[in-house]
Amino acid sequence: MRILQLIDSLEVGGAERIAVNYANALSNRIEFSGIVATRKEGALRSRIDHKVFFNCLEKRFTFDLISIFRLRSICKTNQVKWVHAHGTSYFTAFLLKLVHPRIEIIWHEHAGARSEKMSIHNIILWVLSRAFCGIVVVNHNLEHWCKTKLGFDRVIYLPNFTVINHYESKETFLKGFADKRIVCLANLRHPKNHKLLIEVAIRLRDSNPDWTFHFIGNDLQDNYAAELKTMIASNKLEESVFLYGMCQDIDHILEQSAIGVIASTSEGLPVALLEYGMHKKAVVVTNVGEIPLIVNDGVNGFVVKSNSVELFQKALVQLINSSNLRSKFGGHLGEVIDNNHSENAVVSKYINWIKDDLKC
Repeated sequence: MRILQLIDSLEVGGAERIAVNYANALSNRIEFSGIVATRKEGALRSRIDHKVFFNCLEKRFTFDLISIFRLRSICKTNQVKWVHAHGTSYFTAFLLKLVHPRIEIIWHEHAGARSEKMSIHNIILWVLSRAFCGIVVVNHNLEHWCKTKLGFDRVIYLPNFTVINHYESKETFLKGFADKRIVCLANLRHPKNHKLLIEVAIRLRDSNPDWTFHFIGNDLQDNYAAELKTMIASNKLEESVFLYGMCQDIDHILEQSAIGVIASTSEGLPVALLEYGMHKKAVVVTNVGEIPLIVNDGVNGFVVKSNSVELFQKALVQLINSSNLRSKFGGHLGEVIDNNHSENAVVSKYINWIKDDLKC
C-alpha cells in the first residue's frame, strides 16, 4: 500500500497535525508513506518522521499547472496509488486526477461546520466529489451530510488521534504562576470564540487574580485578532491574558498548564481536546461537534452550552477551587483518550477500510 497525504501547508493547526500524524503512523505499517504541502511549509515540518517522504509544491495560484505536474511526477516516481487530501487540498487532488487518472483520491474533511452550510456553498464540492474514492470525516453529522447531501456512500468516521512528541525543543515558557494557568490551543479564528474566554477573564480578575489565560495559536493579523487585542487592552488584561502566536512545543506548553479550555461555537473533533487528554488536563469545553461524546459532564470534565459566559465561568471556578477535582477529571479524560483515540486503533481501522471497502 502506497499512500501520500496532501495538505495546503504545514502551519500549526488541527488538520495539519492530523495529516502529519497519519503520514508518520503509516510509515511503520505500509510500503510507502509521504506527505506533500501544496502551498508552503511550516512549523510542523520538524515533526515529520525521517522515514516519511516530504515535498512542498509551492503552489502559487489555484490553477498552477506546473505544481500539478510536479505532484504527478512525485506520485509516479513513488508509485503512489492513494492520495489522502486533507481539507481544501481536495481541489489540488482533483486537478491531479485530471492529469493522472489512475490515482485514487481520499478526502478527509476536518471542518465540523460544513454540515451546517447551505447547499449552494458546496455545489463545487458535490461536482468534484464524483472523482473521490472515499471520504473520511471527523464527526457523525458530517458522515450523514456526505451521504445525504453529497450522495456519497463510501464514507467512514475516524476520530482524530494525536501523539506526544518526546523529542520536541522546549521553547515556550508560559507567563503567570505554576498550577494556575488556563490554556487554549486554537488558532485565532472566529469559531474558536476567544472572546468568550476574555469575557470570563474579566469576571475572574477580581475573584481569582492569580489565574491566567494563555492563547496558543496562529495569529493571522486580521480583524478578529485585532478585536481580541483591543478587548485585552481596553479591559487592562495584559497581565491576565497572554497571546503567544504559533508554537511548536505543544507538549511542553501543556506540561506547564493546569486547565485546558475549548470555547468553540463549532467543531469536528478538536485535536486540542485529545492533547489535553493525553496530558491528563482537566477541561471546560463547549457542547459542539463530537466533544460531548468524549467529555462526560461532571465525570471527566465540564461541558457547557456554547456562547454562555456565565456557565463557562461557573464551571471554570469549580476547577480553580479544587486541585483534587482537576486531578480526577484529568485522569479520567486521559483514560478515554488512551482507550478510544490511540494511533494504533484509528490507523488500523483506516488501513482495513481502504483494503476492504475502497474498491474504486
